[in-house]
Formats: sequence, C-alpha cells, structure tokens
Amino acid sequence: MAVMVETPPPPQLIVRGPGLPGDFEELCTILEKINDDLPDGYYPEIIGGQVVVSPWSRSFYDLILDELVDQLGPHVPKGHRARAYPSLYKFADHDGAFGPDFHVAESAALRTDSIYRPGDALSLVAELTSPSTADADRKEKVEVYGRADVPVYVLVDMLKGVVIVHSDPSDHGYRTITQIEFGGTVHIPAPFDCKLDTTGWEQI
Repeated sequence: MAVMVETPPPPQLIVRGPGLPGDFEELCTILEKINDDLPDGYYPEIIGGQVVVSPWSRSFYDLILDELVDQLGPHVPKGHRARAYPSLYKFADHDGAFGPDFHVAESAALRTDSIYRPGDALSLVAELTSPSTADADRKEKVEVYGRADVPVYVLVDMLKGVVIVHSDPSDHGYRTITQIEFGGTVHIPAPFDCKLDTTGWEQI
C-alpha cells in the first residue's frame, strides 16, 4: 500500500491510528512506503502506535543544533558520531521509531541499507520541541529512550525556554533530571561528562 502525498502535509499528520498488539512491524512497513512519497522537508516517525509525519525544524533551530554539534561533538564516546539531522532509530521492544533532531550513535550503526538504525546504538539524543511535537518529546520519548537505555536525553524546550537533561535511564524513563533556563550552563553526564552552555539561546 503506497501513500501518495501530493501537497505538503499539515504541521503534524497522523497517517494511521493505533494498531493492535504486535502490529509494530506493519507500522514500520507503512512508514517506509510513506517515506518514499514525502515531499522535501518532512519526515515520519512511529509515536504512540501511529505513523506521524512532521516538518523538519525551522531555520533558527539550526543555530541551536549547530551549538550542540560544536559543544558536544568533541566529547562523543570513541567510535561514535554526532549528527544534527533526522535519522530514524528503531525501538522494536517499545513500538517506537524516532527521528531525533540531534543524535550521537555508534558509527557501525550507519552500515545498513535500511532506513532504520538500531536504537541501542545511541549514546545521546536531543529533541527541540515544536507545537506539533512537544507532547511526544516531553512524555513518550522520555519513557522510550529511558527504557531503551539511551544514556542521555537532552530536551531543548523551545516553547518554554528551558533545557532538561535526562540521565540514568530506567524502566520508567530516567532517574535523574536537571533543568536550566536558556542562558545557563548545564552538565551533560557520562559518557560525555562536559558542559553545555546555552548563552544566547534566550535571544532566539
């Protein structure tokens, strides 16, 4: 079943409703077919048992993404790479496939012909909220990234002007949460063990 998208989708388009238990692989197949037909500037994810199409970040978000690359890039674990563009990571045990705005993962995860990369290759993810993605970024992704044992999840809440660093993953999300307002500095824990300076972000 191919899904043709002849005009740009709205800010967030839910392509399929919640599936029955065990339908995750079916959702993955649907996502792949949708992905082939999407216009430039949109990418699909699987969130909450639905295939959701969202626009790429607005241009001024790139300034913060560049800061993440510049500041965290020198501290990535050996054999990992930092990237600031959507790439799909699959969390089959948790029925999710997310395209984080910024991600650090093992280089070996790139050696695949699939559009999916394995979620267990991640050492850090960062999401920049928008009106269409904020709820998922603040709730479901916290739980899935934590249960999938992603060491650090950085939520850059563009709507509230805060950065929330989640670390010490658990079956219920993360045990440690640190929040700062834009303009402050926050510690990014192991395996990075560095500071993230958000000076100037409050002016964006």
